[in-house]
Amino acid sequence: MGFATTAIHSGQEPDQATGSVTVPIYQTSTYAQEGLGKNKGYEYARTQNPTRSALEQNIAALEGGRFGFAFASGMAAIDATLRLIKAGEHVVVSDNTYGGTFRLFTRVLANYNVEFDFVDTSEALNVEAAIRPNTKMVFIETPTNPVMIVTDLKEVSEIAHRAGARVVCDNTFMSPYLQRPLEFGVDIVVHSTTKYLNGHSDGIGGAVVLNDETDAEWIGFIQNSAGAILSPLDSWLVMRGTKTLALRMEQHDKSGRAVAAFLEEHPKVRKVYYPGSASHPQHALAKRQQKGFGGMVAFDVGSLAAARTVLEAVKLCTLAESLGGVETLISHPATMTHASVDVGKRDRLGITDGLVRVSVGLEDTDDIIADLDQALNAVSG
Repeated sequence: MGFATTAIHSGQEPDQATGSVTVPIYQTSTYAQEGLGKNKGYEYARTQNPTRSALEQNIAALEGGRFGFAFASGMAAIDATLRLIKAGEHVVVSDNTYGGTFRLFTRVLANYNVEFDFVDTSEALNVEAAIRPNTKMVFIETPTNPVMIVTDLKEVSEIAHRAGARVVCDNTFMSPYLQRPLEFGVDIVVHSTTKYLNGHSDGIGGAVVLNDETDAEWIGFIQNSAGAILSPLDSWLVMRGTKTLALRMEQHDKSGRAVAAFLEEHPKVRKVYYPGSASHPQHALAKRQQKGFGGMVAFDVGSLAAARTVLEAVKLCTLAESLGGVETLISHPATMTHASVDVGKRDRLGITDGLVRVSVGLEDTDDIIADLDQALNAVSG
């Protein structure tokens, strides 16, 4: 089946009891049992829920994986995945990673004797150089948040596997419609389903997809034991979202390219970060491993004052954290998504005070560009 057909039908067969063409929201905490040791496959809703199970099957199919697990947030999904790592083991991480991931790794998991090295994974040699005898995982984002650095999934996977390490890819920015990391040798894919998979800014969630049965058993055990599960309602909302994922990502991609092209020509913009631009240093790689370039665009206007002017002058774009919804969201990474990263590291990565990030939505493209244009023109100088 094609992607759109899979998105609409996988895990979403009509309800056997009523014929409902959408999976019902099984809003229950427990299930009546027929007798001691006899049930219909469900005992307690933390452990199993039919709505959540349908979503997990759906997302696994979209990523081309065997096993899927849905969590209460993207960070809960990442945390569960890192439970594959034991004390004394080492993880190599993309240095320009999401601020919440950086915070979890450096301020929580590091307290339990897990070692982390943050490197520029756009250069595979950096990954190879960071590998130690105790390295058990390479955790990458591609493209990264927010400066859109692209990592060669195939090459990094080969390096990690030679060292006996798993490769995890946060695929939130691309969604499985535009990028399928498992096809390039990645072992585990994580998502914030809050973003493109849900697509409507009305639910928080996360997902893990993988093929290895032993690792899947452990992730499932952690999901049940720690209990950071996705609720039935939020599971249903994500399934509502994945049905239109193909259509939405096509438009996000189309408008993202147009917005990036506009920004590159604007005199108030000093630099644009977008893998779809020919000026992007990994443009050729992005073309090879992505179906498109998506709707995430970042640009630098040179100073905090200029960024504040843009962010406060927009009328159509909404100043807010998050991304991937139908509406265009605009944010300031240095004080919002990456505030937990120290200033020196932010500057080194290009997350300057003048950097603005846009999640290009599904409004008419010309209207998005017009709003950014009037906001940029408000910048003095």
